[in-house]
Amino acid sequence: MRVSVDPDRCVSAGQCVMLAPDVFDQDDDGIVTLLQAEPPAELHTVVRQTASLCPVRLIQITE
Repeated sequence: MRVSVDPDRCVSAGQCVMLAPDVFDQDDDGIVTLLQAEPPAELHTVVRQTASLCPVRLIQITE
């Protein structure tokens, strides 16, 4: 799995950080920051859930 984000579209909802704090963080302005572009297998399910719940669908996953 490879994860990418488009921070220019982020609305600072923070759901990604609440669901997958090992993969996502927010900067001082609340904009998403990607911590792990290739998360370990045990995080794949939560990363998929996070991508589906992002209100602006800025999280892209490549399998």
